[in-house]
Amino acid sequence: MSMVPDAETTNYEDLLSLWGDLESSLGMLLAVPENVEHFAQKIRQYDRWLQDLLSEDGDTGLYLLFQMAGTSIAGYSTTHSLICAALCHVIALELKLPPVQRDSLVAAAMTMNIAMTALQDELAEQPERPSIEQQSHITEHSAKSCMLLARVGIHDELWLGIVASHHETLPLPSPGQPTDPTTRLAHVLQIIDRYAAMISPRRSRPGRSVTDSLRMVIAMGKGHIDDVAQSLVRYVGLCPPGTYVRLENQDLAVVLRRTPQPNQPLVASLVNARGEPYHQPRLYHTGVAGPRIQAAVPSNAISLMINHAVMLEVARLHQPGQETRV
Repeated sequence: MSMVPDAETTNYEDLLSLWGDLESSLGMLLAVPENVEHFAQKIRQYDRWLQDLLSEDGDTGLYLLFQMAGTSIAGYSTTHSLICAALCHVIALELKLPPVQRDSLVAAAMTMNIAMTALQDELAEQPERPSIEQQSHITEHSAKSCMLLARVGIHDELWLGIVASHHETLPLPSPGQPTDPTTRLAHVLQIIDRYAAMISPRRSRPGRSVTDSLRMVIAMGKGHIDDVAQSLVRYVGLCPPGTYVRLENQDLAVVLRRTPQPNQPLVASLVNARGEPYHQPRLYHTGVAGPRIQAAVPSNAISLMINHAVMLEVARLHQPGQETRV
């Protein structure tokens, strides 16, 4: 049974609330995994919940997830796990992974840091670099997360293997050469993990723009542009929903929806070239009318409070090719 509103009665406040409910439910599970009965079934349930929300409106899901990634420090560990799980799901579809591999990959993304949930939240809040003791926990967390998952009843060897190796130095995939599923899926999770982490702010540093994050992920491949990075561009776009951009007229805008062209999304212009907020944000289809995108900008470029439900509803009703006031 679907956990989202019927398509004919979509209410964006309901969708945003359901995403928030999923995040808080996952957070409670990750905080005390050894106190949770039927842990594996709970993860599978949250996976189905995630799939329902993304299939109902993928742009709304991406919008909220990238907003959370770019603006939230509190509860960082859970937010990061949810973002990685959602991106792993869509990349698995793009790569046409077998369902059993997709399931293990998404479960691994949700639980990869389960042995350091509290520490990861602490690190996001502290302004200084990790201490020697904290760094030791970071180094050991993949193996410890794998052991903790085994203790709470996880028997899926692929799930456990991905978690155990998601920070290892893995061989770059070679076109046409077979790779064992654990290595292949751990590589997918590594790319997604790094990409999401770079976007997210910490107390010790601001988040990077999405294009800078993607560029750095590609650079880590030492010139090897693999199909995971390419799939990210194809699915989420160069400037995904929920991220911020500077337009050619020097306005600052938030991206609302993707279009078939990765660099021409629907955006809502929020701040003019003089740094003054618009009383009513202006909606542009950047590939059809109005200014084009000049550059992606990090989340700290804009500090306005945004009514997300109103923005998303107006974006859904917007007809490309015209400017609209929100």
